Amino acid sequence: MLRNSGKPISEKAITVWRLTGVLVTLASGGVVGGIAWFLSRFHVPKWWLVVLVGIWVVEAILWVGWLPPLRQKRWRYDIREEEIEIQHGVWSTTWTLVPMNRVQHVDVRQGPFLKRYGLASVVIFTAATVHEIPALSEPEAEKLCRLIAEWAKVADRNDE
Repeated sequence: MLRNSGKPISEKAITVWRLTGVLVTLASGGVVGGIAWFLSRFHVPKWWLVVLVGIWVVEAILWVGWLPPLRQKRWRYDIREEEIEIQHGVWSTTWTLVPMNRVQHVDVRQGPFLKRYGLASVVIFTAATVHEIPALSEPEAEKLCRLIAEWAKVADRNDE
């Protein structure tokens, strides 16, 4: 396993994930507000509304304050000629080893928040699934994409 020996993703990922967390929290706040309004029409005890708001505040603290730096700290990757190694997870760690000869193609993706902070994600496609290395600097993502594509072609030629 990589432990902390692999390469980390960009620290700017924390800001991007916090912005995403704010949007998710605002959306869920609208839902909680709608539920609170609906419950108030049926004259439920006020403590129910306090509990709803409390749950929403805990969610906001988790998604905006606590999880983004922890996610960034736990993300590790390593690209080698024979394989791609990815490790991530907050509560439980997922360790993935993708043989280079299984890679079908690779993409670089960028959403609006990633673009704003000069970041991109590398998405690796195999026949079975899709793997993503998020929040890399744009030059690093492009370099990795080219490197993986090159090594995957070499691996394909050697298998024939």
